[in-house]
Amino acid sequence: MILPVLDEVETIDDVIGDLLAQDYPGPLEIVVADGGSIDGTLEKLDSWERRDPRVRVVDNPRRRQAFGLNLAAEEAGGSVLIRADGHSRYAPDYVSLSVVALEELGGAVGGPMSPAGADRFGRAVAAAMNSRLTMGPGRFHHATSREEVDTVYLGAFAKVDFQEVGGFRAFPSGSSEDADFYFRWRKSGRKVHVDPAIVSEYRPRDHPGRLWRQYYNYGLGKAEMLWLNGRLPSLRPLAPVVLILSLVVTVITGAVIGTWWPFVVALAGWVLLLIWVALRSVAPPLGVVAAAGIMHLAYGLGMVWGLIRGPGAIRHLRG
Repeated sequence: MILPVLDEVETIDDVIGDLLAQDYPGPLEIVVADGGSIDGTLEKLDSWERRDPRVRVVDNPRRRQAFGLNLAAEEAGGSVLIRADGHSRYAPDYVSLSVVALEELGGAVGGPMSPAGADRFGRAVAAAMNSRLTMGPGRFHHATSREEVDTVYLGAFAKVDFQEVGGFRAFPSGSSEDADFYFRWRKSGRKVHVDPAIVSEYRPRDHPGRLWRQYYNYGLGKAEMLWLNGRLPSLRPLAPVVLILSLVVTVITGAVIGTWWPFVVALAGWVLLLIWVALRSVAPPLGVVAAAGIMHLAYGLGMVWGLIRGPGAIRHLRG
């Protein structure tokens, strides 16, 4: 298990506890790469390391998640790497089913991304994330049976394949490394499969500001990925960009020629979509509208700015 963390004091005990409670019958090692936590996470990790030899903590001086994953993978002694995250909970058979799927399917395997909020706003975010109208039709979100996909949540893969692909590349935005990794994985001829039997729960951001920063960075990351690879894994990330451009163009049209009905139509259409998402969920409707709206706007603005900014920030990653 390779686990990058930074300031995860509220969740780290649950995560390590879940991973140590796995029913996998073979040897299991948890390599945690800490990016310089200052909130008490390191103290908790030191306690786990002293109590259980399966836990090993390594320092990630470059802080970013991609560097931590690569360091943990390098230190790991196993032939199979299974990625973990500090914002998720894991079913007791998460590891064993990942290994079984990897043996049967090869390539890389993982389960769907299943968000579950811990508080009122977190539940609203989870409801928004579960909607195709918010997150798009990506199969790794909605698959009900094993199938080939473009990416998965977290994932398991052979260490030798991970090394041959080149591991994770650290983008300036600190996001989209997974999408970039699996893009290069498939470009190398390897396959990615989702298996709904592999169960974990992702804990979404529980505050509007943190959600905004997360999705703004997601948008930046997709722009960086486009500049670096010359293409996106799919057209899904362009939907929020179309929203932002529609609103901007119709505002300019209204300001210049005094015709505001295109803006009203564009805004009303988007708001109605958000309301539709909220009405189809079990979470409080206003919270879902707010969460989905933040996700759309932040992602779109991040990607637009990343495209405008150009490829300079990721030029060092080429080659």
